[in-house]
Amino acid sequence: MTVEIDELANGLRIAVEPMPGLHSAAVGVFLTAGGRHERVEQNGIAHFLEHMAFKGTPTRSAREIAEEIEDVGGYINAYTGKEMTAYYARVLAADVPRALDILADIVLNPLFEGPDIEVERGVILQEIGQALDTPDDIIFDWLQEVAFPDQPFGRTILGPAESVGRFGRADLAGFVAEHYGPDRIIVAAAGAVDADRIRADVERMFGQLERRPKLDLAAARFAGGERREARDLEQVHVALAFEGPSARDEAAHAAQIYATVLGGGMSSRLFQELRERRGLCYSIFAHASAYEDTGLVTLYAGTGADKIRELAELAMDELRRAADGVSVAEIERARAQLKAGLLMGLESASARAERLARMLSIWGRVPSIEETLARIDAVTPERLRAFAEGLATRAEPAIALLGPVRAAPGRGELARRLAA
Repeated sequence: MTVEIDELANGLRIAVEPMPGLHSAAVGVFLTAGGRHERVEQNGIAHFLEHMAFKGTPTRSAREIAEEIEDVGGYINAYTGKEMTAYYARVLAADVPRALDILADIVLNPLFEGPDIEVERGVILQEIGQALDTPDDIIFDWLQEVAFPDQPFGRTILGPAESVGRFGRADLAGFVAEHYGPDRIIVAAAGAVDADRIRADVERMFGQLERRPKLDLAAARFAGGERREARDLEQVHVALAFEGPSARDEAAHAAQIYATVLGGGMSSRLFQELRERRGLCYSIFAHASAYEDTGLVTLYAGTGADKIRELAELAMDELRRAADGVSVAEIERARAQLKAGLLMGLESASARAERLARMLSIWGRVPSIEETLARIDAVTPERLRAFAEGLATRAEPAIALLGPVRAAPGRGELARRLAA
């Protein structure tokens, strides 16, 4: 399947990937403006904007937006991440122009009316409250904060309740004026799509936008740190993170394979040793995430207060042993998991469209699936062990703990055990 990439005169980029045999398509408007692009007083506003886009435009009410998509059996939604805000829809082939028109309308023409702002403020405050009441959600927000303290990359996507409580129309419009320029917009589509028709529609809908001044992105600086909060829960929830490679780093796939070997499934080292053999936990996993200029290798587990020290220390032992010698069989198994996950996921038009936007925003191009698979295949045992050894000898990790935490070891103790 061939990816067609184009760019309008104002800098807006278009990526289209036809998928023969599909009757449906996914189309999205992706903005390279997310949580890390907010100033401290704006924290949470990118997510607030995502909510407000669906509250109505001069030509469509909130109800009409929903009905116009659902009248043809389609689906529309949005999300906010650290580096991107996405507005997307899934429809049948004949309804792609309708979906794109609705997406363009809600992104370019939101009303920001006072009563709607108050309604969504209440919804988002409830969302924040729900996150605070969900230990295995809030623990990762805390981990991000201590890993990247006092900087945009470390702040939560939802923002603090105090900030959300004071955002008004001027704040929302100001963020749009700063960040919703055409050079920060990618329109991506995949599935049963006509590239020429999409380009013509995008030109008509977005071609009049004027470029905005380029804004400098504050580099993410991993510092590490610790946050622990005692709470009357049944379990201690613990999350640990080391700085990993960025998405542009050739070590990014080594980090993914390493995290998969360590805690990526039922056959992983952490699952087999800490859950299956010792019964110390129900949930334990590791994963690697990569961003534009940094990354994280993260471990998470939940366990009883009387088991937390043993679990944490044994987890450090597994990290050290992985650095000493990951077997070829483990690497091959992890490699197969990554490749299968990638290929299975990309059978979805939505996943294809999201990949187009993500790759274009990071690389300025869309690497072929074959190129990505080749990069995964290029991770040798020597490269993986070198990555694992480097991770094990870096500065102290970031750690966040919630629950009955009194017996939990601190990050200094864990770092010393890892380096032993």
